[in-house]
Amino acid sequence: MAKVCSICGKGHQIGHNVSHANNKTYKRWSPNLQQVKAVHQGSVKRINVCTRCLRSGKVTRAV
Repeated sequence: MAKVCSICGKGHQIGHNVSHANNKTYKRWSPNLQQVKAVHQGSVKRINVCTRCLRSGKVTRAV
């Protein structure tokens, strides 16, 4: 299962952790994904959705 939003396609981002001594190590930030039961393309499915899509109303949740 990929850590990608099913609606907007938001995935992980890569950057650096920078210490006080300016040492740089790679860091990976993952989106806040929630597994919800939603109406997706006409049928009810369990999909991974980021919280930004849930809050903005891009997802219609199934009852």
